[in-house]
Amino acid sequence: MSLANLRKKIDRLDKDIVGLLNKRAGIAKDIGRLKKGSGKGAYMPDREAEVYSNVLDKNKGPLSDKAIKSVYREIMSGSLALEKDVKIAYLGPEATFTHLAAIKKFGSNVTYYPCSSITDVFRDIESERSDYGVVPVENSTEGMVSHTLDMFINSDLKICSEIMLDVSHNLLAKCGIKSIKKIYSKQEVFGQCRIWLEENLHSAELVEVSSTSKAADIASKEKSSAAIASILAAEKYGLDVIAKDIEDNSNNVTRFLVIGNTTPAPTKNDRTSIMCSVKDRVGALHDMLVPFKKNKITLTKIESRPSKRKAWEYYFFIDMLGHSQNPNVKKALKETEKKSAYLKVLGSYPIGA
Repeated sequence: MSLANLRKKIDRLDKDIVGLLNKRAGIAKDIGRLKKGSGKGAYMPDREAEVYSNVLDKNKGPLSDKAIKSVYREIMSGSLALEKDVKIAYLGPEATFTHLAAIKKFGSNVTYYPCSSITDVFRDIESERSDYGVVPVENSTEGMVSHTLDMFINSDLKICSEIMLDVSHNLLAKCGIKSIKKIYSKQEVFGQCRIWLEENLHSAELVEVSSTSKAADIASKEKSSAAIASILAAEKYGLDVIAKDIEDNSNNVTRFLVIGNTTPAPTKNDRTSIMCSVKDRVGALHDMLVPFKKNKITLTKIESRPSKRKAWEYYFFIDMLGHSQNPNVKKALKETEKKSAYLKVLGSYPIGA
């Protein structure tokens, strides 16, 4: 078959695809009206997880699952925009990794608002200026983001979804690597690129700034300066990519949380996060954890943070597999609450991929 005939076949398929996409969008609008009448939010992480699972189960190639998921992310983003002008606050400015994580989750058809701090992201949702927020919570190399954990102590917002983002760090500049005398980035990023920097730019001054995007902005204006940031930041600020993937650990993943006012319905692959404090007695922490073992609940994270209200008083942040509506999880939480001075469920949500 000739090239022209093959292209005609693609044109006919494109016509069918566009028609089906708009038919799907029309049904999504009807669903949006029903959800609005019932008081449900436009974004439903449990349904999102179900759609991805359904389409990936049906994918027989040659397109990869990653490609199919990217296509459906934008389809669902467009449908979401038809239901409501969804506003997403994130730790900015533009072109940060949190911005990239937000786009990975919500696509290009929602409205994004950069915030100058994690506190401001929480405040934006609490004041209803935005519908959802995206904040970093954990990096596979550098550990937990304590500021995010601390915000949950006094906030009633819920975790409604999570995002896992492969983080690739890049050296960006307008000069050659031998001319670089100063490098801007976040403290955590320097920690994730420590070995590479020592081997390749050990004499350069490392200057901490508030974000990787801010680093790129400064480097674009200063002579003999560079930034460690994303490829998106290079494009935004007109910088050359001097070296790619300079992180010391190739499996460098950052976990982000989507925060809002709703709790998704259970799926078959959920995580529950809680915050609790133990009673001041010997063996209190051990006793608090026993119900999870007793009810066969897998704990994936335990992190302690000072309460900031009383010296040597701590809150514990615990992640576990399963939804809070699951009978075993519900039972374990009820037993744990009896053994705790305080317990709050921060959210149950689909596990990110």
